[in-house]
Amino acid sequence: MKNFIFGKLTLDAIPHLWYTIAATVSIIIMMVVSVLFLTKTKRWGWLWHEWLTSTDPKKIGTMYLIFAALMFFRGLIDVGMVWLQQSIAVNSKGYLSADHFQQIFTAHGDIMVFFVTMGIFFGLMNWIIPLQIGARDLAYPFVNSLGLWLTVAGGILINLFFIIGGDFANTGWLATAPLSELEFNPSAGVDYLIWSLQLSGLGSLLAGINFIVTIIKERAPGMTLMKMPLFVWTSFFGMLLIITAFPVLTATTLLLWLDRFFGMHFFTNNFGGNPMMYFNLIWMWGHPEVYILVLPAFGMYSEIVATFSQKKISGYTSMVLAGFTITVLSYLVWLHHFFTMGAGPEVNSFFGIVTMLIAIPSGVQVFNWIFTMYKGKIIFASPMYWFIGFVAIFMLGGITGVFMASPPADFQVHNSLFLVAHFHTMIVGVALFGSFAGITYWFPKIMGFKLNEKLGIRAFWFWLIGFFVSFVPLYLLGFMGAPRRIDRYDASTGWQPLYITAMVGFVIICGGVIIQVYQFIVSIRDRKQNLDTTGDPWNGRTLEWSTPSPPPHYNFAIIPTVTSRDEFWQMKKRGEHPQLQKEYKEYKEYKDIVLPKNTAMGIYISGFAFLFSFAVVWHILWPAVIGLIGTIVCMIILSFDEHREYVLTAAEIAKIEASRVQG
Repeated sequence: MKNFIFGKLTLDAIPHLWYTIAATVSIIIMMVVSVLFLTKTKRWGWLWHEWLTSTDPKKIGTMYLIFAALMFFRGLIDVGMVWLQQSIAVNSKGYLSADHFQQIFTAHGDIMVFFVTMGIFFGLMNWIIPLQIGARDLAYPFVNSLGLWLTVAGGILINLFFIIGGDFANTGWLATAPLSELEFNPSAGVDYLIWSLQLSGLGSLLAGINFIVTIIKERAPGMTLMKMPLFVWTSFFGMLLIITAFPVLTATTLLLWLDRFFGMHFFTNNFGGNPMMYFNLIWMWGHPEVYILVLPAFGMYSEIVATFSQKKISGYTSMVLAGFTITVLSYLVWLHHFFTMGAGPEVNSFFGIVTMLIAIPSGVQVFNWIFTMYKGKIIFASPMYWFIGFVAIFMLGGITGVFMASPPADFQVHNSLFLVAHFHTMIVGVALFGSFAGITYWFPKIMGFKLNEKLGIRAFWFWLIGFFVSFVPLYLLGFMGAPRRIDRYDASTGWQPLYITAMVGFVIICGGVIIQVYQFIVSIRDRKQNLDTTGDPWNGRTLEWSTPSPPPHYNFAIIPTVTSRDEFWQMKKRGEHPQLQKEYKEYKEYKDIVLPKNTAMGIYISGFAFLFSFAVVWHILWPAVIGLIGTIVCMIILSFDEHREYVLTAAEIAKIEASRVQG
């Protein structure tokens, strides 16, 4: 009976270590403060009806961004703990046990990849893609809501071990087999990781399908594929990678769970298992995932460099072809992550050559960005600073990437900190810098006022300097033979000064983060001085800048007809800037708009899926059954709901537009 009710749950799962107790207390305090605030301000209804149940892609995008920001600070604390341990643990244990260090190392990687970088990109895509293609919404509003809440459920589950469990996976962020097998990891930590990735992966897959259908089917009249903004193109390529690569991740981690739960032997060391197959499968997903993270950033940089150079993007067609080529080649390079496997010179040579080839379309994009700036009237606003910093870092990442594409060279730096430095060069210098650039660039559109420029530029310099101070030492440590994932080392290695330097770089980066937080506070305080009254604060080129800031919930009162790639730029040249026209049309000029109603079904389904996942982690049958049945019942109820939309009449649209003009 005890096993039926509690499964593997015991009193040992209650927080009893200093870090789990501290984390649990912090989470409880934040929850209590939030509850008291919402109760005192009587905003529970507002929060539920206006935000949590919303199907408006702009509100969903904002919630993605808020969630990603919260997870970012969690991931930042993790990496600070890792670097502090490595900087002091010479000839000693440091302040972390070996097991705790590996848990932090694992959590940092998964949180930053799945919940921070992807969360930011999904947030910006929800905001910008419908506006750029002249659409009012995504193709499937409910699926959009469900994707968000599945991602949130995965984020909660990956942090729940603090409160129930005490241990997380100590396997590295890819749950490396056979270390992640039951023989070596009998605790629930690996299961927490597996099922958090199942939930968030399903959310990402649904989002990918939704964006692809939206881009294909919801474009404004006249917007052919070759008239789409480059951010739409690169997001489209990224979503293609998601819908083809994420099923591989889902299947691989599910096979790993079958090993752990049912005693199967897909990736074990014995009984016919093959751990190297796990490496092949996980990197068949993992390398496309790298480009899922960087391709949308490439599109953001393209929008920014064209806007702040006051020129159309150079080589538009070649940029599209380069993005497509990167997308295709990203599936053909996964084995360069383990040239040391022993696959043979023929296999290694093929993957080495393809890895070098993928540098060509990346170089094409860099040259086109430079040609766009050439003879342009460059405006050095803060988004442009992030772009220029990215180019400098991307050059370093490209050079080191080609270096490791050579199997003989990779044999020397494989599994060393050189690889860690290269990976972070791409993810931090390309994806995260792109996130900051995109948020800064589109912030006036999202919030209706600009961020403080001086503080934004200062934050950039802290990040750029901190990046080089942090990661250049890791390249050197890799050449010196320092392996990744180590929590202590001998003084005779001579590594400590470089580890300390990397820690100093982290402190500098934290200075940049503090300035960014202060930038948001100051910008909100001074928002009346920086209001965007035109909808076009940067003299933009694409359709999102033709709407008010922030846009109405229906995006466009009248769907525009597109005649060129930079449609809004051409509209301004023709004197048709809609936000500068001080008259409005009678309601007869408008048409009724069908919009989706708010729904809580995304929350309910994700809640039941979360319950199922938690129960499976702890081998408790009855809540797993409840979660599975609840999910199915919610989907059945949803399928019978024929009233999921409402009509916004032309007269109501006219009133909204009139109040905007008169205001």
